Amino acid sequence: MLALTYQGPNRVKVTQKREPKLQHPNDVILRVTRTAICGSDLHLLHGLIPDTRVGCTFGHEFTGVVEEVGSSVESLRRGDRVVVPFNISCGTCFFCSRGLTANCENTNPNASVASGVYGYSHTTGGYDGGQAELVRVPFADVGPMKIPDDMTEEQVLFLSDILPTGYQAAEMGEIEPGETVVVFGCGPVGLFAQRSAWLMGAGRVIAVDYLAYRLAFAARYNAVEPVDFRAVDDVVMHLLEMTDGRGADVCIDAVGCEAKGSLSQSIFGVRAKLFAGSATALNWSIAAARKAGNVSIIGVYGPPYNAVDIGTAMNKGLTMRMNQANCKRYMPHLLEHVRAGRIDAQGIISHRLPLEHAEEAYRLFEKKRDDCIKCVLVPPMAA
Repeated sequence: MLALTYQGPNRVKVTQKREPKLQHPNDVILRVTRTAICGSDLHLLHGLIPDTRVGCTFGHEFTGVVEEVGSSVESLRRGDRVVVPFNISCGTCFFCSRGLTANCENTNPNASVASGVYGYSHTTGGYDGGQAELVRVPFADVGPMKIPDDMTEEQVLFLSDILPTGYQAAEMGEIEPGETVVVFGCGPVGLFAQRSAWLMGAGRVIAVDYLAYRLAFAARYNAVEPVDFRAVDDVVMHLLEMTDGRGADVCIDAVGCEAKGSLSQSIFGVRAKLFAGSATALNWSIAAARKAGNVSIIGVYGPPYNAVDIGTAMNKGLTMRMNQANCKRYMPHLLEHVRAGRIDAQGIISHRLPLEHAEEAYRLFEKKRDDCIKCVLVPPMAA
């Protein structure tokens, strides 16, 4: 089968790879119909996530059609269309029983870190991902959700990750009606965090980025107030001025470890991130939040040594909440938002490319070319 494979830092290649097989009675094999490139895939590409091994296949956002069914699977049959959450969860452990599927303790040998995740290094279990023609889905009675007959794959594709991730980011901010929310990042997760903030009753949503086309898209898609941090002398002071000197009620870091604008990047270049981390968006969130405000962290942080201004957070009495998104708990609710038109999930897709052109798609997304917001890959059999 065709699959994208990791070839080392900054190198991926579409190759022929052995087809996955059923390994457990509760597995299914999916024929992938749509798969997307996530911003966190770029952390893998750039070598920032430990134990990313040559030959592994990325991709944790995908839909598919069931091709093979393990002998103990009860909820799925051959031919069912499904969308799969990026967390691989057992459904029965201490955390899963509490809806915390991102913290499952049975799907990852490194369970103290996170649950298993498709296509996200051996740090999260070493599972191959869905940027391929076929993918093995374990715990098939737990994760996958059937796609309603009246909906398309692209309408529900982002229930796999970025829509629940953005929604949980807003939820963790505990937004009260009328409050001011600042979202750092206008990538796909930031866009859904902005939309979710409105759904939760925000009175004002401010979006921070540095790319004019992404800021313009956010303003058009979500009716936010855009702020280009490169166009102001000090983005934190600018945000404080916009909020009467007090700061925002809620700040959401939807960027993570590859934030632009850090001192380490401007002096030392990309390699400095390996040593200094890049907690820029997080530190801006801490600084721009009002005292006793909330900071929600949904951006991915790979290296463990980020210089975070925890002293300011403590002195300001901030509440900080963070986690990988517990996708499964949100999927049915968000499906209804999509169905009702309150969220146009597929509206953020800017590029669709054949799986065979995945290398090109990665460069397009990585370099922010051609006003790229979100890339979707289409395998040959699904075209």
